[in-house]
Amino acid sequence: MSKAQIDEKNLVSPYAARPWLNHYDYWVRPHMNYPRRSLYEILRVTAVEVPDLPATAFLGAHLSFAQLKEQADKFATALAHLGIGAKDRVGIMLPNCPQYVVAAFAVLRLGATVVNVNPLYTSREVLVVAQDSEMRAMLTLDALAPVTLGVLDQTKIENLIITSLAEYSAAAAPPPPVNPTTLRMADLLAGVDEPQLPRVEINPDEDVAVLQYTGGTTGVPKGAMLTHYNIFANVVQSETWGPQSPRRGDDTYLMVIPYFHIYGFTVGMIAGAWRGAQQVLIPKYDVEAVLTAIRDYRPSYFPAVPTIYISLLNHPQAKAYGIDKVRTCNSGSAPLPVEVLEQFERLTGGNLNEGYGLSEASPVTHSTPSLARRKPGSIGLPLSDTDIKIVDIETGEREVPIGSEGELCIAGPQVMKGYWKRPDETAIALRQDKAGRTWLYTGDVARMDEDGFTFIVQRKKDMIIVSGFNVYPSEVESVLYTHPAVLEAVAIGVPDPYRGEAVKAFVVLKSPGTATPDELRAHCQTGLAEFKVPREIEIRESLPKSAVGKVLRFVLREEEQ
Repeated sequence: MSKAQIDEKNLVSPYAARPWLNHYDYWVRPHMNYPRRSLYEILRVTAVEVPDLPATAFLGAHLSFAQLKEQADKFATALAHLGIGAKDRVGIMLPNCPQYVVAAFAVLRLGATVVNVNPLYTSREVLVVAQDSEMRAMLTLDALAPVTLGVLDQTKIENLIITSLAEYSAAAAPPPPVNPTTLRMADLLAGVDEPQLPRVEINPDEDVAVLQYTGGTTGVPKGAMLTHYNIFANVVQSETWGPQSPRRGDDTYLMVIPYFHIYGFTVGMIAGAWRGAQQVLIPKYDVEAVLTAIRDYRPSYFPAVPTIYISLLNHPQAKAYGIDKVRTCNSGSAPLPVEVLEQFERLTGGNLNEGYGLSEASPVTHSTPSLARRKPGSIGLPLSDTDIKIVDIETGEREVPIGSEGELCIAGPQVMKGYWKRPDETAIALRQDKAGRTWLYTGDVARMDEDGFTFIVQRKKDMIIVSGFNVYPSEVESVLYTHPAVLEAVAIGVPDPYRGEAVKAFVVLKSPGTATPDELRAHCQTGLAEFKVPREIEIRESLPKSAVGKVLRFVLREEEQ
């Protein structure tokens, strides 16, 4: 017996035996070596191997991998001329479109950092991300430019670059309206005859590829620092988990999941480029557009969230469009109800896999085996080189026995470097054990059975997940508190058959009758993205509180249940 085996045998951890390894699909390796290269290398290599194959399909137009790389290199050159260099932050506020892919690889080529910004954000929300990240440039749609222009003077953004969806579609592309404070992406690209890329030294283990804003453990938005190594490792972990296509270029990905969400960024855009897959881009979810894309492109891979699968289930012609011909469907970003999984599999005759992840883990940590044993209701097994342990809720120091509930902790190559400029929050989320290994404390309550399958019990955090998007109650409450009639406000998540969860707010007014629920919802719409706006607002005389005056959210949840 080797020293490593003896050391492992002597560990007191109930999870040291890694029972999940006994249930891997036959092709999945427990351990791999992961590339320590820039994420840009993924596009460079694929453009060499399959230059003429389609990389994107968007509104009737296509870009080959060679064209995509040329566009990315030109945009990187243009950004360099604007002064963007290594470690600078560049915001991308776009729906799924070819410009997002071009810009992301251009930023990565320069050793700069992609800051993902949700296109649904209001000016207030954009300002929070722009100020915290100290981004120096942002790319957005012409139609969305006013959202940023309204707060531009309060940020460090030196160049606001605009584009339009029509520029990369099959339709004629009128130029975005001229604004003296913006630049046009098309003009920047046209101004570069030949890419002249600077030499950049990237340390994949340390240099941040993506700053992904998340609520972390307290609900205060903060940037998870994901390195090139983190994301590259997660791409390899995810891609080697499923059955392998014979060669590059044989896959088609249907991308409804937005790239600005880390789920879409890693397992969609980056993994798709790694596989040489054609990515069919849907800028905004529409059930008819998705079904038409399924009919026309016959995708081999369709990652989505539960709300999308629910809407497809409720479409009377879903099977006629060929949804049963999609090779792999995967649900993530929010819990998948077992009844939805079972209904979808009855409709299609195939498997709907479920995974688990979080922004701090690039994001995937667990997934359902393809041919090995499945356990509906679980999030599956940890990916290769991903260890888990479940610790007591109170201290986070004692590992609970197999089958007991506690906080899920994860260690692996995909775990973030830390939170941007937040050592206090980093110390809460990332903790070292006695052996010096770093563990990510997820904030989710879970249990693991004797076979290594993990079941999420509930969220330790108060975060609400609406259609796969994170909503932080404190943010909703802060907007409600800006209404002059509001005395107290609290927001919780309530079950929603379509969105998974919806936001419900409870409000106490300063004086009875000074505001109605509809007026308060309208007020929220001025400061919150639509998915964060409470679906219901209940006006009460008082809120349940503890002896020290703390609002008891669990009482409200129990009442709703």
